[in-house]
Amino acid sequence: MDVALLLSLGALALIDSTSIGTLVIPIFLMLVPGRAMPRRVLVYLATVAVFYFGVGAALTLGLMPVLRDLAGRVADYEPLYWAEAVVGVGLFALSYRFDPKRRAARGVPEKPGWAREKVEAVRQSNLGMVALGITAAGIEAATMLPYLAAMGLLGASGLPAAGRLPILAAYNLVMVLPALVLLAARYAFRRHMDKALDRLAGWVSRNSASMLSWTLAIAGFLLARDGVARLFF
Repeated sequence: MDVALLLSLGALALIDSTSIGTLVIPIFLMLVPGRAMPRRVLVYLATVAVFYFGVGAALTLGLMPVLRDLAGRVADYEPLYWAEAVVGVGLFALSYRFDPKRRAARGVPEKPGWAREKVEAVRQSNLGMVALGITAAGIEAATMLPYLAAMGLLGASGLPAAGRLPILAAYNLVMVLPALVLLAARYAFRRHMDKALDRLAGWVSRNSASMLSWTLAIAGFLLARDGVARLFF
C-alpha cells in the first residue's frame, strides 16, 4: 500500500469534512432539542456517507475513464467553450446578488442560511434526514473538488476493486468523523457544547451568504477564464 497515497487521501478527506453538508448542517441538527436528535444526526451522516460512497465507487470503478475519453472527444468543440464562458460570467454576476453588502444597500432583509432553513423544515423526521442528506450531498457533489481529486488519485492508483472499496469507505468515514466527534462531545458535555455550537451556528448563519457569494464568484471566474483562454489563446 502506497503511504503517500493514503496520506494524500486522508488530507483531502479532512478538507471535505468541513463542507456545509458534512459539518455545517450536522451542527444545526445538534442544536435541535429532543431525545431523537442523536439518532437523526446519525441518519443524516449515514445518508451523506453512503451517497458519496456510491458516487466514489462509480467514479473509481469505471466512470472516470469514460469521462476522460468524453473530454478528449469534445476538446476541440468550440460551442462548448462558449457555453463554459457564458456560464462562468453568469455565475460571477449571480454572486453579486448574494453579497451581504449589496443586499443591505438594496434594503433586502437578511434570511437564515439555506442549511438552517432546511434543517428547520425536516428536523422532526428520519425520512426528512435522509432527504436532506441526499439533497445536500447532491448539490455539493459537483463542487467538492477535493473529493473529485481523491477519486482521481484512487482511480489511477492501479489497485484492484477489492482494494479500492475499503479505502473509499474509510475516506467517507473520515469525511463525517469531525461531525461524529462533535456529536459525541455534545452528548457528553451538553451544557458547554450547546453554547459553543450555538455561537458557531450563529457565525455560519451570518456569513453563509458571503461564503456563497465568494464561492459563486470564484467558480464563475475559473470557468470564464478557462473558456476564454481556450477560445482566444
